Amino acid sequence: MSRPVQARRLEGVDKNIWVEFVKLAATYPNVNLGQGFPDFSPPDFVKEAFKKAVSGENIMLHQYTRAFGHPALVTNLARFFGKLLGQELDPMTNVLVTVGAYEALFCCFQALVDEGDEVIIIEPFFDCYEPMVKMAGGTPVFVQLRSKAAEAGKLMSSGDWRLDPAELASRFTKQTKAIVLNSPNNPLGKVFTREEMELIADLCVKHDVLCFSDEVYEWLVYDGKEHIRIASLPGMWDRTITIGSAGKTFSITGWKVGWTLGPDRLLKHLRTVHQNSVYHCPTAAQEAVAQAFQREFDNYGKQDSYFVQLAQELQQKRDWLVQSLVAVGMKPIVPEGTYFLMADISEFISEVPDLPDSDEPYDSRFIKWMIINKGLVAIPVSTFYSTPHKRNFDHLIRFCFVK
Repeated sequence: MSRPVQARRLEGVDKNIWVEFVKLAATYPNVNLGQGFPDFSPPDFVKEAFKKAVSGENIMLHQYTRAFGHPALVTNLARFFGKLLGQELDPMTNVLVTVGAYEALFCCFQALVDEGDEVIIIEPFFDCYEPMVKMAGGTPVFVQLRSKAAEAGKLMSSGDWRLDPAELASRFTKQTKAIVLNSPNNPLGKVFTREEMELIADLCVKHDVLCFSDEVYEWLVYDGKEHIRIASLPGMWDRTITIGSAGKTFSITGWKVGWTLGPDRLLKHLRTVHQNSVYHCPTAAQEAVAQAFQREFDNYGKQDSYFVQLAQELQQKRDWLVQSLVAVGMKPIVPEGTYFLMADISEFISEVPDLPDSDEPYDSRFIKWMIINKGLVAIPVSTFYSTPHKRNFDHLIRFCFVK
């Protein structure tokens, strides 16, 4: 064909860092601390629920279920999160089940962002936010978390990275449609404080702006920190879509079961995108996740809760990786949440000299060297920044400690 084949909305969003580094990691023997998924089995009660779903007598669990969410799952999600959000959730109108949190995000942008709309993204950010905004016709507007020096003799914490209130306020304009909030944050591991959440909430209410709250790591919070759900703050339920993931919640990333929670006035538009694209999510996986949430509802806050046990286990793995990185000369930033941490590699500049004239960020070249020569995989932090800011943060790399 002589005329262009590619749709304009795909221009500039075709490259993906995960494709490149997964391929490189598969080429050399290595320890893969790059991709974010567990290398251990999910809990027995989750596996048993899935076995029962696919091998039991209910033959309908092998067929289509309700397009917007299996009844058992949306009922348990509404009951579980309604308690946490302080809302009486209607399973049929306030919950939408999606193919992972990824589809949930895609539905948010496609359903609620139009050409000319601005969407505020906090840097560093999970790398799909920017291209999804652009594919919807919107304009991403960036605001950085800025770090302060750690106390003498202490490692930097993700809590040392904060929003500047005046800088954040300056990003809100008449064109602002939404802000994307990710707490706990990937890749930094920052858990936003109540004070920071209230700042964001006040600005959303003042400027009549939506909030897409990506909370997939909500249960992975350490050192006594508290995960604040922004939809629970005054004035925010009616303008917030909360996104969750069974993959991160129950260590089953391959099942691809996610959800959104929010008012019907917003979710009805997400349902339109969902029914005209994915339409339906696997029934058996939804049934198993429904039973897992039933179990966690009964054990909420108790030591038997998987959410409690997983956070305790991962905090130990985090501390072990921090100690290991310090021992080899890196400077880790201790995360308050998620299963990622960022580390400063500035001390290694002599081993892998920088090339100031190169188009490739230093962290990307360093990781390629590390994979080939040291058998260790990580992800460049420059990936999680907008193009103008990549070079300012290419001395950092991201490790996953869920392994």
